[in-house]
Amino acid sequence: MRIMVTGTAGFIGSHLAIKLLERGDEVIGIDNLNDYYDVNLKLSRLARIKDYSGFTDVRLDIADRAGIDAAFKRYQPQKVVNLAAQAGVRYSLENPHAYIDSNIVGFINILEGCRHHNVEHLVYASSSSVYGANESMPFSVHDNVDHPLSLYAASKKANELMAHTYSNLYRLPTTGLRFFTVYGPWGRPDMALFLFTKAILAGEKIKVFNYGKHRRDFTYIDDIVEGVMRTLDHNAQPNPDWNGLNPDPGTSRAPWRVYNIGNQNPVELMAYIETLERYLGKTAEKELLPLQPGDVPDTYADVEALVSDVGYKPNTSIEQGIARFVEWYLNYYQV
Repeated sequence: MRIMVTGTAGFIGSHLAIKLLERGDEVIGIDNLNDYYDVNLKLSRLARIKDYSGFTDVRLDIADRAGIDAAFKRYQPQKVVNLAAQAGVRYSLENPHAYIDSNIVGFINILEGCRHHNVEHLVYASSSSVYGANESMPFSVHDNVDHPLSLYAASKKANELMAHTYSNLYRLPTTGLRFFTVYGPWGRPDMALFLFTKAILAGEKIKVFNYGKHRRDFTYIDDIVEGVMRTLDHNAQPNPDWNGLNPDPGTSRAPWRVYNIGNQNPVELMAYIETLERYLGKTAEKELLPLQPGDVPDTYADVEALVSDVGYKPNTSIEQGIARFVEWYLNYYQV
C-alpha cells in the first residue's frame, strides 16, 4: 500500500515508517523538522529510514494548507497515519499557540486531504492525557473524557471530535489512538527516561515530580508500533449497536473508533527510576517536587477494545525496555 505518515522524523513515526517499509509498503513521509527538540536526532532517525527503498521524504508543515493539499494530489495515499503534532503537556503552558497551529489547523488539513482524495482509512495520534481529571482506573475508551487538564489534552480531544464529524458526514473511516507514555530507543529528549538518563550520567540532579509517587502505563515503542499497524490494517467500522439514548464514547454509528494503546501495567515513577539506575550502574541524585500543573497523578490503560478488535497484546517488560533504551543511548551518544 501507499501510506502517508506524518511526523516521520519523530519518535513513533520513524519506527513506524521502518516497519511499514520492511513489510513492503510505500511510505510518503512528511515532517517539518521543527526545533522543539534536537534537530540532529530527528535527522539521524530520518537517515535510518532513507536506507529503505519505497520511502519518499517530504519536508512540509501539516499546518501549511496549500502544501498538504498538493501532497495529497501528488502522492494519492491509500491510507494515512497522522503522528505530526506539537507534543508535551508542560510546553503547552508556555506556548499555547503552537498547539493550535499544529494540532488543530494541521489536523483539519489532514482531514480535508483524506476527504477529497478518497483515503481508505485515517489513523491519528491521540493521547492518554484526554482522560484529564478522570480518576476511575483503568482508563477505558467507554469513559467520558470532557475534563482535560492541559491545552495539549484539549487539542487531542478536539482531534477525536473533528475526526468524528468527518466519519459521520463523509463516511471517512478514522481511528484515534490514545498513546500511554511511550518510551524506547530513539525516544524524545523531553521525556522522563531521556532526561533522567542524561542527568544521571552527568552526575546531575533529576527532577522527580509528585515526589515519585505517580504511576505511568509506560509502553515500549515496538508494542506501540505493532498496535498502530494492526489498527491501520483494520479500517474503522460503525458500531451497529450504538444508541443515541445511551451513547458509547468509544464507538459510533459512523466508521469512527478510539483505542487505548498502553502496557496495561502501571509502574510507580520511583520504581521506574530504580530500574534505570540498575541498568546505568549509577544512583540518581533526586530533587523531589510536587505534581506539575497539567499533569495527572496516574495513567492506566484498559486495552481490551484493541485486543478484541485487532489482537493487540503488549509483551515488553519495563526491564527489557529500559535495558534496550540504555544500550541505544550509550551507543548513540558515545558515552
